[in-house]
Amino acid sequence: MMIGMVGKTTWVSMASIALTGCATVNPREDYERAGRQIRGATGHERIYDPQEDDLVADTVVRLYQDGLTSSEAVEVCLFNNPTLQAAFMDVGMARADVVQAGLLSNPFVGFSAKLPDGGGLANLEAGVAQNIAQLWQIPLRERAAERTLSRVILELARLAVTLATDAKSAYYAAVGADELHKMAQENLVLAEDFLRLAQARQEAGATSELDVNLSRSLVLNADIDVERTRLASADARRKLATLLGLVSQADELELVEALPDTYPTMADGSSLVALAKGGRLDLRAARESVGLAQARLDEQYRLVFPVVDLGLEFEREDRRSQGGRDILADTARATIANGGLTAPDIKSRSQRRGERGQDTIIGPSLGIEIPIFDQNHAQIAKAEYALRQAQKTLCAVDRSVTQEVRTAVDRTLTAWRLMQKFRDLSIPLAHRNLELARESYRAGRAPFLTVLEAQRFFLETRCGLVRAAQVAAQAIPELEKTIGLPFTSLLADVNAEPASGDQAQEGVEP
Repeated sequence: MMIGMVGKTTWVSMASIALTGCATVNPREDYERAGRQIRGATGHERIYDPQEDDLVADTVVRLYQDGLTSSEAVEVCLFNNPTLQAAFMDVGMARADVVQAGLLSNPFVGFSAKLPDGGGLANLEAGVAQNIAQLWQIPLRERAAERTLSRVILELARLAVTLATDAKSAYYAAVGADELHKMAQENLVLAEDFLRLAQARQEAGATSELDVNLSRSLVLNADIDVERTRLASADARRKLATLLGLVSQADELELVEALPDTYPTMADGSSLVALAKGGRLDLRAARESVGLAQARLDEQYRLVFPVVDLGLEFEREDRRSQGGRDILADTARATIANGGLTAPDIKSRSQRRGERGQDTIIGPSLGIEIPIFDQNHAQIAKAEYALRQAQKTLCAVDRSVTQEVRTAVDRTLTAWRLMQKFRDLSIPLAHRNLELARESYRAGRAPFLTVLEAQRFFLETRCGLVRAAQVAAQAIPELEKTIGLPFTSLLADVNAEPASGDQAQEGVEP
């Protein structure tokens, strides 16, 4: 039979349905919450807002029309990257799930009319039913949905951090690629100058054709390097434009910031590990996953009795037709039976209704799904395994943070030390050797191969400096991604030189 709410319970249920049925999905506060997470992790205030799509295009143009710094590149990425914009929709969907989790299922209303075969009024049955088991299931559903929403927001913020650091890294990669292309062009000029010097000495009879041909091979290699670095520069710029969500020509971007050459002093390794464990959004998302798994397990325990229907039923029996009455025949039968003229019996309306059948029945009903064969043990066990899995995943992420931070710090320190060695030692030495070799060659005191080797070493060292500076610059956003905080939060309060030896292995400043 159909079941529903009775008396006061009925009205409370109907009022709840009326109120929750008007629920709307408005993720504005969730977007703001995600924005706070992203701002805290990236250090940038300007990020995408799904409710202000019409402002994106104009804002992006203003950001890069006068040249682009690495910080502005991150802002454009956080504002215009379509992958990040699409991820914001996950927050809206998660909010919709929260709203849905708080809704009662719709009541079930049934009606039937059964016509008697002899004619007359139909047998009517009607009922309204509501599953009241949801009254104690909804709080757990809402709790699980809220946990899911929190995890989605953290995952969105983590994606934003990844894209922001990728954009900054791509910016430095593009700047470095531009520098290498520019340097390749300068190297070509140097090689051509050296070729002219060799040709002049050949004309003077001071050198051989072999030396001139070796000089030509140096020019040819430099010319090939110009073309190779041009393509590398174009590719790096296109990768940057993709992360920024731009469709314009990548070579039109004006990158106004040079590769950094000043070493930033970071906090000690232990402090950075502690910062990572507090700031890593994937670690916080893993904690939310544990809470979600626990909420799902609690929900499964309450689903042992998934359906408890309380309702109201109404039934009116059929009213059969008695056909027409023959008064003369009834009078004749009554006269014969009484031995004299007798009028037939006249029945009241209530007597006639009773003979036709006209009972109306109304009352409460209750229905419970009895857990005989399915006691939800399988789903409870599945939820328990899911909880244990979430706990193990949290443990794995937590344990890996320490080594990831140490690795990132060590790479950062090593990259900056290498860049400094190139800048302070290798470049001055290579430049001085080239000058000495050329002077000796002009004076006839050094063979051509000595000058050739000195020039090759100088050109390679210049390129090595740019590559080392590029790697050192890109190590900073990688460290930001590993720790989950902007680089300004990782700086030490005092100035110090880069760590070396065992201190670098632990990411500790001396």
